[in-house]
Amino acid sequence: MKRPAFLTLLTYSAACSLTAWAQSPPSPTAAGAEADVCIYGGTSGGVAAAVQAARMGKKVVLLEPGRHLGGMTSGGLSAVDIGDPRTVGGIAREYFTRLVAGYGKTLEWDKPFMSKGGGPATGGAYSIEPHVAEQVFNDMVKEAGVTVRFSSRLAQVQKEGTRIKALILEGGQSVRAGVFVDTTYEGDLMAKAGVSYTLIREGNAKYGETYNGISYDPKYQPRTGHLKPGPTGRVKGGQGVWDRDLPLDPYVIPGDPKSGLLPLLNAGDPGTPGEPAPGVQAYCFRLCLSTAADRLPITPPQDYNPKRYELVARFIAGCLAMGDDMDLRWFSKHDALPHDKWDFNTATFGGNLPGASWEWPEASYDRRVEIAKEHENYHRGLLHFLATDSRVPEKVRADMKRYGLPKDEFKDNAGWPHQLYIREARRMVSDLVLTEHHTFGRQVASHSMGLGSYGTDTHEIRRIVKDGVVQREGKTAGGRDGAPPYPIGYGAIVPKASECTNLYVTFALSASHTAFSSIRMEPVFMVTSQSAATAACQALDAGVEVQKVDQTKLREQLVKDKQVLEWKKEWGGSGH
Repeated sequence: MKRPAFLTLLTYSAACSLTAWAQSPPSPTAAGAEADVCIYGGTSGGVAAAVQAARMGKKVVLLEPGRHLGGMTSGGLSAVDIGDPRTVGGIAREYFTRLVAGYGKTLEWDKPFMSKGGGPATGGAYSIEPHVAEQVFNDMVKEAGVTVRFSSRLAQVQKEGTRIKALILEGGQSVRAGVFVDTTYEGDLMAKAGVSYTLIREGNAKYGETYNGISYDPKYQPRTGHLKPGPTGRVKGGQGVWDRDLPLDPYVIPGDPKSGLLPLLNAGDPGTPGEPAPGVQAYCFRLCLSTAADRLPITPPQDYNPKRYELVARFIAGCLAMGDDMDLRWFSKHDALPHDKWDFNTATFGGNLPGASWEWPEASYDRRVEIAKEHENYHRGLLHFLATDSRVPEKVRADMKRYGLPKDEFKDNAGWPHQLYIREARRMVSDLVLTEHHTFGRQVASHSMGLGSYGTDTHEIRRIVKDGVVQREGKTAGGRDGAPPYPIGYGAIVPKASECTNLYVTFALSASHTAFSSIRMEPVFMVTSQSAATAACQALDAGVEVQKVDQTKLREQLVKDKQVLEWKKEWGGSGH
């Protein structure tokens, strides 16, 4: 697996690259598109933004580098994490309502989720099939009259002063618009527009936080004597068997550091907790698997080698030594979907491949295809290992063999999801940076564009050796100390005025690493993107920079469009 270079700068700017583009700009080779609003990124939020702008009477073009709409919402994230349903309004609420109506379900938007089996009170009610989700996205953009252009890889941004004039795509096509909205997970448009961003987990000292920087959460420290789970796979206190951390020997020859590290481990110094460090959350594929008779086999990669999963074998041996009666949940929490399908999440040893994600944010589109394939090959190999290796308990092997890829999902990719789960990439650095102080309710951002309500959920950054054993560094999964849902301020989705004045950034928005761990849920991104599109239309109508949109008029329109901008006291408590 190719390792990214160890990054040292705390904040990045695309200014140097912008200079290079200005010196030798490629000439468009084909006629360009004209639009009032250009949305870059056909994610769930990209669709929400495009539909909103079109409904407000604007000519809209939606550019997607790939071949599908919906991002993770249609790309395998079928059991959607949402926090509190009462915080979701507008097009996001419309979308999910419409989605589940096809299954004869009605969502109770006025009620909080209830905890089941000791787990967090989130998700579940939004469980859907990926191809159905994608069809709803396709229908919504068609009904709104949005022009959608697939395979639209961004090559260059042309600017005049602080204004984007046009996007130049690979192949030379140009797309001109008055206002642009970056709805990519990676913040690709933002970066090429010369807007400041970061790829660093800020140290706790930078913003006075507690959970940022290098982190070794006590909940995920290696230990033996884990409690036995109940019927839901969770132990008393809510932790699932898919999150078991054991003191595993990391070396090829146990006890001998000179023999080298086992595969699936990241080299490097464990570092000092709370200090700044590079690295983004681990990525994975969220698989939709099937037990139907017509399921497709999960074939291993051509270079499959069971030795790559020696660490998994040691994990299994450790669990058995504790008396665990292991089944497939030890390797993936999985939730039932309609029609004999299951949403597979990740685990201590599941789909996540820590370290392989670090290169992704700055990688070329072609390199990203390779990185996604690295994740796929790892995951296919793991599932094959679990189904066939003699070191795996028979109960797990038999359980794994029940599952295959659904024949009617991701048909152009042989049943494997087309979207890698980009949990975190670039994050904009604007005049407002949302931090733990906002997500934990100690500060309140002004000019709310929507509410965040999820806990602080950070997947591991590294799987590393610390104190002689394997540890997951950067993994956290907690609440927000009972704080209610919090506003996502307007300042977090607009760049600094000195950098760009006709751009919104709604996925790679301005937030610290740990705050982003709460914000990063798909329904929230849909909400912020719709709000950004509303503001974009008003900026065009008033002829002003995005930083100068009249907030009173904007709020009036957002409320009219049924966005939820404030947490009502009568809703009570934490809201998550």
